[in-house]
Amino acid sequence: MELGFRKFRLTGGEPTVRPNLPEFVRAIKAIPGVEEVAMTTNAILLPKLAAPLAAAGLDRLNISIDTLDPDRFRRITRGGDIRKVFDGIRAAEAHGLAPIKLNAVVVRGFNDHEVGDLAALTLAHPWQMRYIEIMPLDGVFDVAQQRLVPSEETRQSLRDRFGDLTPEPFDNPADPARPYRLPGAKGTVGFISSVTENFCAGCNRMRLTSEGKLRLCLLRADELDLRPLLRNGASDAALRAALREGVWRKPWGHGLQDGVLPVGRGMSQIGG
Repeated sequence: MELGFRKFRLTGGEPTVRPNLPEFVRAIKAIPGVEEVAMTTNAILLPKLAAPLAAAGLDRLNISIDTLDPDRFRRITRGGDIRKVFDGIRAAEAHGLAPIKLNAVVVRGFNDHEVGDLAALTLAHPWQMRYIEIMPLDGVFDVAQQRLVPSEETRQSLRDRFGDLTPEPFDNPADPARPYRLPGAKGTVGFISSVTENFCAGCNRMRLTSEGKLRLCLLRADELDLRPLLRNGASDAALRAALREGVWRKPWGHGLQDGVLPVGRGMSQIGG
């Protein structure tokens, strides 16, 4: 904690398939100085895991939900049932894992026509529906370049359907989602505009991959490999020095505007 890492997020892939996940959460939360442990999940296994995760100290959840159409959901998840996602959301709420944040990557010709239906979830529920611009990570370059829906276009779609969007108070530059509220809504909508309205200047995130590499920027390929240090019995002082080097190397921006494209990893290998 002396290096400033106080908030942790478990991502994937799908973190709920990890054996002994509640014990892992409990171990992180027990580290002196840890303020928050959050998780990004598809929510399918939350009906049985929400209670033990909450008991272990998990604070809140982000839940991925790119479509409300049962058939489309079944296709993109290779057989998934959208009803189980909402069962998971209800289980999370019942055990205090709030506020619930719902994530949708908006892709033209795939789910951009659903942004209004997704936003409507916030009318009756105190959730934040977050729209994410598709990023040109490895494996989706062409899709990202040809089917990007700018956040302003999504906002206008919501204005056309619901009326004016009221900006919500926003005082954390490290939070990527810019929040608004629909008229009369209990919840909010947020926009993560990594491509068209980037927030690089306020980014303080570092990602540790499953094989021990510190990813300095989601959209740049530069990584710091910590695994050799750990396997060779490096001292705590050596690990601290390596982490400081990684933070120092963290770039000021992702470079998309200069044509820099990340290569070698997709989102599931990096963690969102």
